[in-house]
Amino acid sequence: MAVRPLVIVHMGYPPADIRARVGDQPQWFRQALGQEEALHIVRPFLGEALPDVRTIRGAIISGSWSMVTEREGWSERTADWALALMAQDTPLLGVCYGHQLMADALGGTVDYNPRGSETGRQTVVLNASAQSDPLLEGLPTRFNAFLSHAQSVLTLPAGATALGASELDAMQIIRYSPQAFSVQFHPEFTPQIMRAIIESRSERLAEHADVAQLLADCEPTPQSLGILQRFGAICRQTEGLCEPLK
Repeated sequence: MAVRPLVIVHMGYPPADIRARVGDQPQWFRQALGQEEALHIVRPFLGEALPDVRTIRGAIISGSWSMVTEREGWSERTADWALALMAQDTPLLGVCYGHQLMADALGGTVDYNPRGSETGRQTVVLNASAQSDPLLEGLPTRFNAFLSHAQSVLTLPAGATALGASELDAMQIIRYSPQAFSVQFHPEFTPQIMRAIIESRSERLAEHADVAQLLADCEPTPQSLGILQRFGAICRQTEGLCEPLK
């Protein structure tokens, strides 16, 4: 018998220059969660099979350099798996691409944000509904988080609740059910990761932003990180024994 793992669903490699500097999403989440054991990485974009939802204690769907609206087969299969996981009431956290994928799978609308893209450290503002949420309780109403996205959740799925917004995106945080939650921002990012992404995109960003200021603003985002770590703690509370993953 084995401890049920927390699954990191890796939704695509970063560009080569970013990966060479700071690694990729599984490394970022592993470091941010601060736990070496009982993590299982699955890469559906490489054709790897997603695990039986009965064999895991929780999952995180990562960000991606793909777009949800591209409807890639591996992404659509992951969306179906996420729906099965939510039906099972297993803890699930979507981050950036994962946030959009969950909302889309449940009937929300995802597309390019007509208000523009967001990159760098930005301010997230919680609303009144957030004050009693188990992942957000006790956080300040305003906190900083790292963002890197062009598409957004434009309309909520039925029954979902938006809990926080940024200047350009009204749905930075969504609660779907007691065990299903997603964020547009990146709680797993460090300042080093954010700088690597900004520098990789510096020419495009310079068309509409002050790149030097974006880089200077890359300071730690402890409240954002704390949300991810709270999710990890919730998953540990559901930990139990099961047959090992195949």
